[in-house]
Amino acid sequence: MLMEKKVEIIPASIPKVQKKVVIYARVSTAHGEQLESLFAQISGLTRYVSMVSSWRLVDIYIETQSAKAKSPRKEFARMLKDAESKSFDIVVTKNISRFGRDTVEVLESLRELRKLNIRVLFEQENLDSGEIDNELMISIIESIAQAENESRSENIKWGIQKSVASGKSNLMNRKCYGYDNDENGDLVINEEQAAVVKRVFNFYMGGMSVVGIIRKLQELGFKSPTGKGRWSKGSIDNILTNRKYTGDVELLKEDENSGYYLVEDNNPVIISEEIFNAVQKLRKDRSNVVIDEYGNKTRSHKKYSSKKSAEFNEK
Repeated sequence: MLMEKKVEIIPASIPKVQKKVVIYARVSTAHGEQLESLFAQISGLTRYVSMVSSWRLVDIYIETQSAKAKSPRKEFARMLKDAESKSFDIVVTKNISRFGRDTVEVLESLRELRKLNIRVLFEQENLDSGEIDNELMISIIESIAQAENESRSENIKWGIQKSVASGKSNLMNRKCYGYDNDENGDLVINEEQAAVVKRVFNFYMGGMSVVGIIRKLQELGFKSPTGKGRWSKGSIDNILTNRKYTGDVELLKEDENSGYYLVEDNNPVIISEEIFNAVQKLRKDRSNVVIDEYGNKTRSHKKYSSKKSAEFNEK
């Protein structure tokens, strides 16, 4: 007797319709930190789009125009024209201030895109124009516009942080006294200046005060980082505290207690890690600033004397 075979019917799968997505990124200039911010915007938003399987990135509109009203935004205009031809379904941008130059322009653009059934997503504010009614959108945008000036510096900082974290920032190869940039933009040692940097560390390790080092360098005829014969206390302090001389670079460090990025083995070494750390300890020991348990800074009565260091001679 033949067994009846069980036959299972598997229906054909209906392919998901992918939404066509575009990115709009804008900075006010095509220079320096603004370009870092632009790169970070595009990189971050591309990752944002890739995380949604039903989205497909079809275009990126990149604007490097001022926020001034008279400055034409060619890419923005191209995006609106493409919208009319139904070239995409969703616009993704970093925040409201990047999308429009003022409240009126933002609202007019959103209304125009909404008529075409196109949503605009603002990543930073976590807003979707397709899910918010006009009155609420107006209220939100006006509130954000009021705080826009306060957040502008944070926008630039955000861009730098993204770029630094990706390891593609040019900040780590910014030239300082003791180094030059080669044709590729990498740091190389300036032997003449590096010799002065070593003297500064040796003088300080030998007991000289910052004032004593200034006098010594001027006696020896060494030019300061500005190219002048007169050295300043700030120039010496910058040399003594610049970790870049050890080959490592600290980025976005605001104070001793703040977080920062450390890029190791970034450039050729001028000062060893041991000497650099020893100098930082000496600086702390010599400081007459005392911080109490409540974080208050006061001056102690001890004074550091450089009389002994006046007789120090470099070997």
